[in-house]
Amino acid sequence: MNLANTAFVLIASILVLFMTPGLAFFYGGLVTEKNVVNTMLSVFIMTGVAIVLWVAVGYTLALLGNILGVIGNLKHVFMAGVNLAGLTATKIPVGDYSLFQMMFAIITPALFVGAIVGRIRFKFLLVFLIAWSIFIYYPMVHLVWSPAGWLARLGVLDFAGGTVVHINAGVTALVLSLWLGPRLTAAKKNDHYNLPWVLLGTAILWIGWYGFNAGSALAVNSVAMQAAITSTVATATAMVVWMGLDLWTTGKPTLVGVCTGTLCGLVGITPAAGYVTVLGSVAIGACATLTSYAFITLLKPRLGVDDTLDAFGCHGVSGIVGSLLTGVFATKSVNAAVVTNGLAYGGGWHLLGVQTLATGFTIIFVAAMGSLLIWGLKAVFPMRVNAVEERLGLDEGEHGERADYTVGLNAKLGAFTADQEKYAPEFKGQLEQLHAPVSDEAQWLTGKHKD
Repeated sequence: MNLANTAFVLIASILVLFMTPGLAFFYGGLVTEKNVVNTMLSVFIMTGVAIVLWVAVGYTLALLGNILGVIGNLKHVFMAGVNLAGLTATKIPVGDYSLFQMMFAIITPALFVGAIVGRIRFKFLLVFLIAWSIFIYYPMVHLVWSPAGWLARLGVLDFAGGTVVHINAGVTALVLSLWLGPRLTAAKKNDHYNLPWVLLGTAILWIGWYGFNAGSALAVNSVAMQAAITSTVATATAMVVWMGLDLWTTGKPTLVGVCTGTLCGLVGITPAAGYVTVLGSVAIGACATLTSYAFITLLKPRLGVDDTLDAFGCHGVSGIVGSLLTGVFATKSVNAAVVTNGLAYGGGWHLLGVQTLATGFTIIFVAAMGSLLIWGLKAVFPMRVNAVEERLGLDEGEHGERADYTVGLNAKLGAFTADQEKYAPEFKGQLEQLHAPVSDEAQWLTGKHKD
């Protein structure tokens, strides 16, 4: 066992797990005050459900055995018969590798929650998560990351989850949005519960993403270092480009825009992180942001799809851009696993063609299977909350909780202030008492008496 590699992957696993509460803060800060609890719980519950699922059937279906290059088998349910102390190619225990992959199984479904907050039933979401994991996520892991997978044998490059995680989650978000339909009342443009939470969530996601991308090298080596550097540069580039677009189009930089650009950069570089140069990461970060910005601001309003927090616009679109551009900028000089250089490095169109095939297959497979699952589940479980509950808010309707007491307190204070202004003449005499001179005795008691 290589102790350095083992410790590295263990720490990376913890960082990826940290991303899920980070995402809860990011999404929770963006939604309206009446859906904060539901949004954060919908994200965080993935940790429990996805872990149990992964141990029960996920690991064996995703990475053990092989059926037609699409899925594994069920010979190791609850990891029975798996030698967790056995070593992988990078000399880390199988248990360490399984733990790392488990964290991806948590964060991926959490991503699509942002598209459907405020109108989907919590129970339906949980049932859909189970079905989606079994019939969509585990097959995608096997197809791309198992050596026996069909796409893996074609030579697809997906370093840390462009197809498996981001395109998968983004397309699922789009499909769910289409089936749910638009909100009864769209939120106002700046009706966010807590912008500091958005920044906090973004920062946590960026930190955790080093485990996501660099950790995917599964060893302490030059590839891990390269993935960390390219992730940093692409993210910074995307952040600055989005701010520039805000300044150019509206004249004002926004915190939400900067955080959204940051996320697009992280998503875009994910499939390419361990395969491209620093210059390649600049190009990917810029292109991911430009494309996502164009989709969210120009195309989405015309499509009429109510993707509440732009889960597809960020993860789906930037994931597609990153996956395709891997075929342009991947190079053997960075990673020997690159068999054929990308288009920009003299490798011709082959790798770009393979990446395009994998990207197209992922979109079609996830959209078709996701629609089939939703259609089947809707026949058994109601998918959307009723109109009364939606207007009330899912915090109260689904959970009987509020984000904090100050939400109600602020409303009461606002009503009191309005009454105060309305009945100012009646209050005048009583309010003047609040401004009466303070007695000498009171000044002595409070320490404010001046000699």
